[in-house]
Amino acid sequence: MRLVLATLVSLTLWLPSARAEEAGCPPTAQPPTAEQMQAAQAAAKDRGALWQLRKDGRVSYLYGTVHVGKLDWAFPGPQLQAAMRATEVLAVEINPLEPGFMADVQTAQAKAAKLELTSAEQARLDAQADAACLPRPALAALHPVMQAITYVSLAGRRDGLDPAFGQDMVLLGGAQALKRPVVALESVASQMAVLLPADPAAARELLNQTLDSLQRQESRLSLKRIGQAWEVGDLDVIGSPAKLCDCVPTAQEMQLMRRLNDDRNPTLADRIAEEHAKGKPLLAAVGTLHMTGPQALPRLLQERGFEVERVKY
Repeated sequence: MRLVLATLVSLTLWLPSARAEEAGCPPTAQPPTAEQMQAAQAAAKDRGALWQLRKDGRVSYLYGTVHVGKLDWAFPGPQLQAAMRATEVLAVEINPLEPGFMADVQTAQAKAAKLELTSAEQARLDAQADAACLPRPALAALHPVMQAITYVSLAGRRDGLDPAFGQDMVLLGGAQALKRPVVALESVASQMAVLLPADPAAARELLNQTLDSLQRQESRLSLKRIGQAWEVGDLDVIGSPAKLCDCVPTAQEMQLMRRLNDDRNPTLADRIAEEHAKGKPLLAAVGTLHMTGPQALPRLLQERGFEVERVKY
């Protein structure tokens, strides 16, 4: 799937370690040295897009994230730091650091269409494991479609984009260090239900389309463009599938995009409003694509009574 499904859901935030030491393997995220941390902190600047949400005398924030990143992106700029200081709760799509996360994944994907892979399909998945420098059985516990989508996330490592440095994981790590409450705006089950077709034929088609895109390097190109657009907060590019994939998206691809993005936004907006109404200002971190289109989260939050203003960097 050329439109990089891995950027639309948070389920790929948990990933196994790759073998970076082997020849030909992409670089993987490593703990920064003291010197690297000092340099990155000194050069920290605001990236992505940030909004103030005012309602009932309180100010919350909405931050558009990307699920892959670079070490430099792991250090928030002045405006995001201010938003973090001004809030008391972190809200994310789902929280992969919760103890029961993988159990929830297993429960949810058990409801998806069962796929008996052909030898050719298994060989294609194995080839992607080799390209990502993962042991072939590393993702075997995941549904085949989820395996393919996870390999899309890993493809960005060759361009310096690693899921370990995605904004969601960075913010979750910060909240954990500060012992700040974290709330999930969605459930693993709800994301899985949207992502994995219940019909076996549709699931097989999605699997093979995603593998086709990986083999043609289309997913890698789209992931790179998303990273470039996110860094400068360019919502016009992020909200344009044609610009991201340098292609004309098919009707099927656009339908899937609407299901994964637009159709989820009303629930996300309701949950943000619900958490804000509890009395504590929150920083809601949601994938940047959700900030685009006719069902953009800033627009939906305005409809729910918030004064919404994009923060200027």
